[in-house]
Amino acid sequence: MNKEQINKSLEKLNLKYQSMGQDLSAYLDGLLLSNYTTYWDYINVDTLLTLQKPKTDFPDEEIFIMYHQITELYFKMCLNEMDQIANNGQIIGENGEDLGWNEKLDVDFFIRRLNRMNRYFETLTHSFDIMVQGMEKEQFQRFRMALLPASGFQSAQYRLIEFASTPLIHLVRKEKKDECKNAPIEEKYEHIYWKEGATEVETGQKTLTLEQFEKKYKEEFINWIKRFEQKNIYLKYLDLDNESKNNSELKEALRNFDLNVNVFWPLVHYKSAVRYLQQENKDVPATGGTNWQQYLPPRFQKRIFFPELWSEKEVKEWGKGWVVKEIFGEK
Repeated sequence: MNKEQINKSLEKLNLKYQSMGQDLSAYLDGLLLSNYTTYWDYINVDTLLTLQKPKTDFPDEEIFIMYHQITELYFKMCLNEMDQIANNGQIIGENGEDLGWNEKLDVDFFIRRLNRMNRYFETLTHSFDIMVQGMEKEQFQRFRMALLPASGFQSAQYRLIEFASTPLIHLVRKEKKDECKNAPIEEKYEHIYWKEGATEVETGQKTLTLEQFEKKYKEEFINWIKRFEQKNIYLKYLDLDNESKNNSELKEALRNFDLNVNVFWPLVHYKSAVRYLQQENKDVPATGGTNWQQYLPPRFQKRIFFPELWSEKEVKEWGKGWVVKEIFGEK
């Protein structure tokens, strides 16, 4: 960088800090005193590698923990994109300053963000063989007993993704949809589909897993639902002009997202449950007591974020063909 370029950069920096009522020279003095940024400090590698705290001495338990931590980071990446879509995309100035949000959602921006989220979920789905084939069955069946009543069911970020994707009525149990159509959010929430999956198989009562989950997150969930009530992904799509709504790339991205979240991701979990929990005489219950046989297969829940984009036949056969082919190996 030559002297002229340096002077231009200093002029831009001075304008940036003046706009904030700050003295550039003080920040330059601070820069002289600061240490260089290193990869390990920026990524917090040393801290990250201490976050695995197994409950047993089985070596595969650490694999189990790390994969789920990776999953939660991908979910956080997805929520970052959803916030961008909900608010029409953030405006970052030439000098890196936050200039707020765009007034209107650009369809190309919408497509790019959806495709990012699809890649996140596709990566997770394709990597789930780490869970299906990457642990010894005997080890898993033993160390899992030390995890009670914790369950992957308690992934709050996955629920936040659902709530930011579609109106809450689409997540209500199908037999309660008509009854809850005009009900307030709090009532709809009481009939959300995944609560049915977290009941005691024998008694029909709420599991401790569900009770703990709601105690920690219910208030956050209700607030999140209200936050996205008028700007979830489905409504952002419906608010577009007709030309944008008919964009074939956008429709494909939305349909793929629906499948990735509501079909492919639950089904790889089902595949894993079949491997580790299914037995000839009686299936082993999940650690949280969840009814995984009825909860995981999409053909039972038929949760669909964007119903307008699917035909009646596709809705009727939701998840069925994929289950037959991928889970049971039939053609």
